[in-house]
Amino acid sequence: MTFVDMGCGEGFFAVPAAKKVGQMGRVYAVDSDPEAIAQLQRTAEREGLKNVVARAGAAEETVFCDSCADYVFLGIVLHDFAEPSLVLQNARRMLKPTGKLVDLDWKKIHMSFGPPYEIRFDENKAAALIRKNSFKVEEVKDSGKYHYLVIARPS
Repeated sequence: MTFVDMGCGEGFFAVPAAKKVGQMGRVYAVDSDPEAIAQLQRTAEREGLKNVVARAGAAEETVFCDSCADYVFLGIVLHDFAEPSLVLQNARRMLKPTGKLVDLDWKKIHMSFGPPYEIRFDENKAAALIRKNSFKVEEVKDSGKYHYLVIARPS
């Protein structure tokens, strides 16, 4: 199995994904912060995870492979990208025809933590953006009190 983490930070999701896919699987991870990538690489090395390929760079300019990914994951970052449509187009390119895009993000509600309210995407905006970029949204659902999930397939 191949898992791509776009906007991976220090690997909060990439490290558990690497354990889940196992030695025969692969995790590709990209983040614009070189220090975060360095920390992810140190964590992967310390934990013996040889299946992580991490790169510092813009997700808008990153395609690890063509039609290789079972999952492309956007972990509370879609609202942060300078050009989210480009990130989604790259995700579409990397996904296998049977693959899934998973967008986990903050609900657009006022709270004292997380990103500013003004930059958050609500579920409808995220789903519409995903649809606009050649995906079929299969499910939109709550993921706890503060987050939602949009799950989609290439269309």
